[in-house]
Amino acid sequence: MTARRPRRSLIGAAAALVLAAGLFAVEKVAFDHRSAAEESTLAAPHLGAAVTDPTPPQPTVVDDADIIELRRRRLLIPVEGVSAVMLVSTFHQARNQGEHEALDILAPLGTRALAVEDGTVEKLFTSKRGGLTIYLFDPTGVYCYYYAHLDHYADIHEGQHVDRRQVIGYVGTTGNAPPNTPHLHFAVFKLGPDKRWWQGTPLDPYLIWR
Repeated sequence: MTARRPRRSLIGAAAALVLAAGLFAVEKVAFDHRSAAEESTLAAPHLGAAVTDPTPPQPTVVDDADIIELRRRRLLIPVEGVSAVMLVSTFHQARNQGEHEALDILAPLGTRALAVEDGTVEKLFTSKRGGLTIYLFDPTGVYCYYYAHLDHYADIHEGQHVDRRQVIGYVGTTGNAPPNTPHLHFAVFKLGPDKRWWQGTPLDPYLIWR
């Protein structure tokens, strides 16, 4: 444990400096990922129909009950060596196309990204903005946990069950992340009835660990 204390202090200081300077102003990964699907080199064949759909479904309703439920599950913080007191709220920060709708967690390049709870790897996806990403469905298929800007994946594949605390990737700067500021862009969204991995209603992850 003592070996991690210097890392924590450095991460905390870096977080304050970066957020104050607004270095993430160029980053935006929307929760309707149909546009991201168009730019991805790994887009699934069926995504073309989704992109041209003129009547997208109405957003799934989220409320305090969702935060209460996720707190009850005692989700892990998805970056190894990071504690709740080190987190800084970034959900409502402005981005080029609206609010950020995610939590940026700073960590050294290559730090392990962990499964916050048991779940299924629904999609491994590459896009210009998010870089290497993972969409992890919770055991009930109600929530999706989104990991972006990964440096590389662990030994995982789509459809795989993963356990809580399992290493699924490594913090990086892929996509539109600042090259000198490795971090995990972590988001949580509530899936709609069709369980589309690229579409849902975002919740503020910061509130889960408050």
